[in-house]
Amino acid sequence: MENFLNLPFVKAFLRMLANFSDFKGRTSRNEYWWAFLGNFILSLIVGVICGLLGTFGTILSWIFSIALLVPGLAISVRRLHDTNRSGLWLLLCLTGIGSIVILVFEILEGDEGDNQYGPNPKYSEQ
Repeated sequence: MENFLNLPFVKAFLRMLANFSDFKGRTSRNEYWWAFLGNFILSLIVGVICGLLGTFGTILSWIFSIALLVPGLAISVRRLHDTNRSGLWLLLCLTGIGSIVILVFEILEGDEGDNQYGPNPKYSEQ
């Protein structure tokens, strides 16, 4: 079990959940994408289980999605902060082309030094 908890995507996903309401500061590109992978894997597992459960599974799927909405928004805002952009840029996701723009921002390297949102998280990762 200890080996499983030391996997990078598990650690990043658990850190995302622990900081579920933190919309301040910065998240490194590395931590963001590992958390994304952890969320993706967990979503696949939950999707398969919910698919087997029928209607009850649909309800569980909605609950799972709603539970991860705020942590997902928080880590996305912190990732945008790492590129020295406001979290309000996420509103672009409400448009079709805006999602591509946000994806590009999340792929970009963060600011090398400190910016208005805090110190570079790349150098404080464990």
